[in-house]
Amino acid sequence: MEGNSPPASPPGPSQTDNQRGPRDLREWLSLVEADGGLHRVTAPVSAKEELAAATYMVARDENSPALMFENVIGDETGTQVLSNMLGASNRRFALALGLDPDLSTRHMVLAMRERSKRRLAPVDVPADTAPVNEIILTGDDIDLTKLPAPRFWPRDGGDYIGTGDITFTRNPDSGRINVGCYRQMVQGPRRVGMYCSPGKHGLLDREAWWARGEACEVVAAYGIDPVPFMVAAQSYGSDVSELDIIGGLMGTPMELTAGVATSLPIPARAEIVIEGTVTADDVALEGPLGEFTGYYGRPEGLQPVIEVKALHMRRKPILTAALMADYPACEIGAYYAIMRSAAIWDDLERFGIPGVQGVFCPPAAASSWGMTIVSIKQQYAGHVAQTLSAAAQCPAGAYFTKWVIAVDEDVDPTDINQVLWAMSTRSNPVDDIDIQRKTWSTGLDTSQFPPELRPYGSKALIDACKPHRYLKEFPVRTMIRKSVHEDLIRRWEELGLPGSPPALKSVDNLDE
Repeated sequence: MEGNSPPASPPGPSQTDNQRGPRDLREWLSLVEADGGLHRVTAPVSAKEELAAATYMVARDENSPALMFENVIGDETGTQVLSNMLGASNRRFALALGLDPDLSTRHMVLAMRERSKRRLAPVDVPADTAPVNEIILTGDDIDLTKLPAPRFWPRDGGDYIGTGDITFTRNPDSGRINVGCYRQMVQGPRRVGMYCSPGKHGLLDREAWWARGEACEVVAAYGIDPVPFMVAAQSYGSDVSELDIIGGLMGTPMELTAGVATSLPIPARAEIVIEGTVTADDVALEGPLGEFTGYYGRPEGLQPVIEVKALHMRRKPILTAALMADYPACEIGAYYAIMRSAAIWDDLERFGIPGVQGVFCPPAAASSWGMTIVSIKQQYAGHVAQTLSAAAQCPAGAYFTKWVIAVDEDVDPTDINQVLWAMSTRSNPVDDIDIQRKTWSTGLDTSQFPPELRPYGSKALIDACKPHRYLKEFPVRTMIRKSVHEDLIRRWEELGLPGSPPALKSVDNLDE
């Protein structure tokens, strides 16, 4: 008789959640360094391709550390450059949120779901106590070309100071402050390009100001701790405050302070911040930039420019440089997979889909954008088809995703080996693959030619579950007896077995 143990429950809150993560980049870096996850590069390194090339080569290893480049050739500002900040590291992601870094990927997704329910509004702190105000420059005293903005790839259109950044804009009607992440190329001492993808709130905000005949105020932080960066890269509704989400994830309110050149607040504990304005008629050539897909993005084209009015910096600031590349060397890797998986799981529950046991978007699938895997316990005819359709079109999962796969509850969606086994033994392609057409994709989808076909795409819905009508007759899976599994875990060290005993998702309940 086949029997599946229920999915293991996550460890209790005291084991998984320290309630509060670090308040800023420097606090987080001290935790990461103590955990062995930071490597300091003291030898001279050029910001022109060499820094990014070194990052890419080191980060081909999924266990690679964050890299702090402390000696950038030609820099006179004392700026250090941090790359591979999060990369493929679950541990660095967990430390940013105050979670147990030893959690499994599945339990990290569960912890993320729980933590994301919390909201904490930002707090204002006096400008004279804000670390970012150690240095304040205005007017002609500003020269962004002195900062070591990296040239990441040989065919990039320029030096990009904004990849690992957060950017504030305000909606003129609601007053809501949006927190986004938009690529920003240095165009001159006081000029920075601001590229926003179609539909992004930063683009909608600036166009709303321009429709009124007014300039759009912008604040951008180029040295920022991981949580605001992670949130800025996600998609939320226009009525949702990313600032409240950041506070909830950090476990402490984000600290803001007044600027000197715009009405927008600035992140008080950031490393480098600019204030400026964007007008409709001030544009310059921008791009291309090597993107998260592992290809160069849109060709060079005219984009709006931020006229920088003020520059705020800590002494010896840290510039966060997010390399966009193929996995595992891409900055939006492990953390994005966890956050996106948790958000899709939440959407499925809001849709009323029962029996969901797990969700995972593998980071190797174009930084988790390309694939969604859902584990479900089948309860009725059509349950799998319903789950696949919902996962394909829910708010968190609709954009770009091409492959949506459903597996049974005995398959761990975070283990790609198990998923491939299920696809190979439970899915018959002629019967178990459906196609959705004219779906929401991206201008970065290199599979679509000519480019004018973008941003429309398609999705394959793959049923890799046991057929519902034959569940009772389906062959029995080979699994370890539950009692033997538990005994081996207890005796692992006594037996001298290597490594740690794996937590098996499925065992045989033959004795029960």
